[in-house]
Amino acid sequence: MERPYWVSLTSGYDRNEVLTDLMRQYGDDVWNFAFFLTRRFDAADDICQEVFIMAFKGLYSFRGESSVKSWLLTIARNKSLNYLKSAFIRKVTLLDKVIPRERASPSAEAVMFDRLESAELWDHVMQLPRKLKEVIILDYHYGMAIKEIAAMLQLSEGTVKSRMFRAKQRMSELLKEEREYGI
Repeated sequence: MERPYWVSLTSGYDRNEVLTDLMRQYGDDVWNFAFFLTRRFDAADDICQEVFIMAFKGLYSFRGESSVKSWLLTIARNKSLNYLKSAFIRKVTLLDKVIPRERASPSAEAVMFDRLESAELWDHVMQLPRKLKEVIILDYHYGMAIKEIAAMLQLSEGTVKSRMFRAKQRMSELLKEEREYGI
């Protein structure tokens, strides 16, 4: 639930308290979205931290033209895409595929996915191309409206609807293949 003071934040508010409140309320959403886009635990940690640092610096400039959640997820999306474009990550990702790293204990994300009844469905979502994956995640996981998704991704509502249709169509194909071939 949105807090009204975020829309009209002025310099009289304690930014540390507001930031703590933002992190408590949206921290998991930001981390999960970064993980969905990057598929890397370490990257999601770093990106989440960068998002809240950026939000802390820009608290007083938030104009309330979108929800706070959309604002934070937009920052997370941009940071994730920049991360994926970097030459460093392409090299590290390739190295991880050649020499896989072992995790000492399961992450919170892994535990969460294990508990979800729809874990295999999310596995299929993760196989989709990024453009299709984004709209599915923002719609079904975060419950955002088409208009809000369009504004966040800087696309027309028609494009979002088209991507949503293609994503659902591709998901149907993947599920049908799984049932038929046991893939």
